Amino acid sequence: MTALAIFLVILGIVLLATGGELLVRGAVTVARRLNVSPALIGLTIVAMGTSLPELAASLAAALRLHPDVAIGNVVGSNIINVAAIAATAALLQPLPVYPKALRLEWPFMFLASWVGFLLARDGMIDRLEGGFLLLSLVLFTYYIARLAQTESAEAPPLAQALTEEALGKEAKTGGTWLQVAFIVVGIAVLTVGGRILVTGAVDLATLAGVSERIIGLTVVAVGTSLPELAASIVAARRGHAEMALANVIGSNIFNILGVLGTVALVHPIPVTSAILRSDMWWMLGFSLLLYPLMQRRHKVAKTEGALLLVAYVVYLVSLR
Repeated sequence: MTALAIFLVILGIVLLATGGELLVRGAVTVARRLNVSPALIGLTIVAMGTSLPELAASLAAALRLHPDVAIGNVVGSNIINVAAIAATAALLQPLPVYPKALRLEWPFMFLASWVGFLLARDGMIDRLEGGFLLLSLVLFTYYIARLAQTESAEAPPLAQALTEEALGKEAKTGGTWLQVAFIVVGIAVLTVGGRILVTGAVDLATLAGVSERIIGLTVVAVGTSLPELAASIVAARRGHAEMALANVIGSNIFNILGVLGTVALVHPIPVTSAILRSDMWWMLGFSLLLYPLMQRRHKVAKTEGALLLVAYVVYLVSLR
């Protein structure tokens, strides 16, 4: 039984990564053929695409009445993005920090995390609150897309990185209908992958005698964050280290506003006291810690990366 649960988890992760990639590639190509600007594509389709695995897994968990897995995945992914993904990329290549990342993108990431925490404090994120989070995402995306279009020479790192990534994901061959088929297949694979991952994760929690909250914060969160990890490592190794940090910040914003907002709009999410009194504070703490590390010498160097990894190990040890 344990082997089957582990197999389902691995299969679900593979399907989520595959489905997300198919959907994003198809959507980017169709948008480009409709003459949508690369900046807008990068800040909508590609940016949301980085959070598609989290969305599929959390939505499947909420609909199957496993709320601890649903919200644990979002909170755990945001912790992993900062404490493991940014840290790993920094160990490979120091991550440069641009002024607008400190003035605009990090503040909005922290604000989104703080608002998510405040909305969860009553033990429930309901449909109205989910709608508020999604509206905030739309307004932020519109604002930063306008910056990317009107100030292309000095666009925020998040806008620059996602625009570049959008161009890189455009398919070079195949008709428009083939790209539409990629979108449909991608959505289907994401849906199936989310259900399989949640099934395997819940079974694994039962067999291992640990809570669904811990499985959501670790196994599911790590699985849904693997695409961000791969993208950040590739960006750092290819000399585009600024994309790694932008990917982390953008993913955290979309996880709170997009994933949590969409899931709550579809199915209100109960939030347990353990997540409120511990895990969300760790999420806020890691987000806050990132700021002085970014501000110091305007780069996240190997020393800072090692510090973040040590802090993440401390968090894992503290999980109860």
